[in-house]
Amino acid sequence: MSGTKVEEAINNVYESLQNDNADIDLHIATLKSSLAQAGLKEAELDPEKLAHNNRSGRKLLQAYFRQRGVTVKFRSA
Repeated sequence: MSGTKVEEAINNVYESLQNDNADIDLHIATLKSSLAQAGLKEAELDPEKLAHNNRSGRKLLQAYFRQRGVTVKFRSA
């Protein structure tokens, strides 16, 4: 059940990224609490769903999320 909340939170982050980062901080906070409830320590994102899927874009995203208390890793192809 809690895995579903994490996936939903991640999908909300993807939507926010596609919509010019609208409410991104709110979605990151929701993701952080969903991860904590599920007992997870990091979120795994699909780099293909990112607006800027290059190394610098991924590193910038990781740093932004890390500043807000969420560790991000990316699925490998």
